[in-house]
Amino acid sequence: MIRVLSRKVFRTNHLQIGEGNISGYIACFLAILSCLGVLAFHFPEYLTTPELRKSYSVDFLRQLMFVSLLVSGSLGLLNFVRNTNKRLGATAWFFILLAIMFGGPNVEVNEFASDTPYIGLDWFILDLLGSTLIFIVIEKLLPHRKEQKILRSEWRGDLNHFFVNHLIIGFVLLVTNHFVHYGFGWAVSSTVQGYIEQTPFIVQLFLIILVADLMQYWVHRAYHEVPLLWRFHGVHHSAKEMDWLAGSRQHILEILVTRSLVLTPIFVLGFSQQIISLYVIIVGLQAVFNHANVRVKFGWLKYFMVTPQFHHWHHASDKAAIDRNYAAHFSFLDYAFGTAVKGQKEWPQAYGVVGDYMPVGMLKQQVYPFKRTK
Repeated sequence: MIRVLSRKVFRTNHLQIGEGNISGYIACFLAILSCLGVLAFHFPEYLTTPELRKSYSVDFLRQLMFVSLLVSGSLGLLNFVRNTNKRLGATAWFFILLAIMFGGPNVEVNEFASDTPYIGLDWFILDLLGSTLIFIVIEKLLPHRKEQKILRSEWRGDLNHFFVNHLIIGFVLLVTNHFVHYGFGWAVSSTVQGYIEQTPFIVQLFLIILVADLMQYWVHRAYHEVPLLWRFHGVHHSAKEMDWLAGSRQHILEILVTRSLVLTPIFVLGFSQQIISLYVIIVGLQAVFNHANVRVKFGWLKYFMVTPQFHHWHHASDKAAIDRNYAAHFSFLDYAFGTAVKGQKEWPQAYGVVGDYMPVGMLKQQVYPFKRTK
């Protein structure tokens, strides 16, 4: 659906204040998310994430949907009246009417089974809404490349990656849980887990991030140094422009393997669910922020933690940046293992894979690693 809409509606990257396109995009964005939200209300057992259901209030989501429909309708009407190209306003109102026709924010959510197979539509809606509200604003206030557009080249493919990665969250969790519990249950030690449990909260938080990043570092390094694995990881590196959405460009098999391996030591050491939940929030925010088109000075902290500048060098196609800066959280790991980029300019000149051989589009990028090389 997103792919079709992006072709028919979002054909222009021209966003200038006063021309009506910005209001039209916002109207369409909120209307489509509201329509998807209504769908999730109708089929919560299949379209919502069990872990996420415990964290939000249905009444709050109803109010959020009502406000979104109101704002979308107002901006869609404004776009329809002021803009000579009325496609955006008409599209927004189409989805608004569709959402209202199927119940809008007043859809009753009855009791339902919690053990059914599911896709993470609610996770996609909330994460996309939150990410755009936060990171697009940050990118416009503190841009690294001021000339880069919000709807930069290849954004449609990355949005499709974002969409699919969120929908398959149930499958990913199922696979990783089976891998970790059945593959490494033998390594669990009650003595070690008891020691971790008695450790102060802040120390536990530091340990879980460090342990995860150590595993992430070596898995990430293997993706770069083993040719077969690079074919999958190269998908992530093929983005030629960096922003908050670029980090979503990943191969599904890489997501499965990386998450399974990173969660293994976390499971074996026995960190509490509270610590794990906080770690998931931190890793999510840091991953998006470090890919964003932002220029923020961190001073000496850049030698301790991974920053956008540090991670942008990892994505650079400059010769000095190839196979460098692997860490996801703590940059001191790369300095300790001798893989940090040193002595270069503040920011790289270009991004992407050397040779620019990766096909454009989410489906083609998912298929690419399985194609024979010439």
